[in-house]
Amino acid sequence: MRAGWMSVLFVMAGLSASALARADDPPKSCDVPVYLLTSDSPLPRVSAAIKAGGPLDILVVGSRSSTIAGAEGEAYPARLQAMLREKLPGIAVSVSMELAPRKTAADVASGLGKLAQAKKPTLVVWQTGTVDAIRSVDVDSFHDALDQGVTALQNAGADVVLMNMQYSPRTETMVSPTSYIDNMRVVAQQHDVPLFDRFAIMNRWNETGEFDLFSAVRGVGLAKRVHDCLGRALSAFVIDAAHVNPAELGTRRR
Repeated sequence: MRAGWMSVLFVMAGLSASALARADDPPKSCDVPVYLLTSDSPLPRVSAAIKAGGPLDILVVGSRSSTIAGAEGEAYPARLQAMLREKLPGIAVSVSMELAPRKTAADVASGLGKLAQAKKPTLVVWQTGTVDAIRSVDVDSFHDALDQGVTALQNAGADVVLMNMQYSPRTETMVSPTSYIDNMRVVAQQHDVPLFDRFAIMNRWNETGEFDLFSAVRGVGLAKRVHDCLGRALSAFVIDAAHVNPAELGTRRR
């Protein structure tokens, strides 16, 4: 059983280590529907930090799918930092990564409060759900772990964005993520925090032919392009949820 879910985890994280498509097949664009880049839940601390001129410190807590083996500088946390710096000139933006490989939401949640107190980030992006889905963790327990973790982060003074698992058509018959995705949405609504729907975004890219996520041909090139697009999408999502207009900020500084 352990060997089985470990092999599935490797496949689910395939885009972080060796992407599941041809490296020489460039994407058409990074287009994402507006409804997937907006949220009714605000990021007040991010907004205040940007309007005050910074700094804006972001901590990404994630699994292996938040990295690219041998090319960490091109994974979505690094691309998020680059895009926010480009969109928010004059703001000191720093994105750091806390890797929690093979850990469930409950494993991570217990230490999130102390982690936020130590690092004092303005925003924590908590990417979770993959390992829980693979291990078939009880969904109520998953919900409780999310609730515990988000509460701890908010009590530590950080804004929170929840990010669900990545989409992979090759694992749909092995892992059923729906109940975990639904519970993440419920917890996000309960705590009034934005949910970045990575699963839906990647699913759309696969359906529209933006990326071929089903191909068995492996290459790190696709991983870099997917992560670049995710970083771009996440930067737009954060700015929208913070309710700031970068153009207006630039005008004020002049």
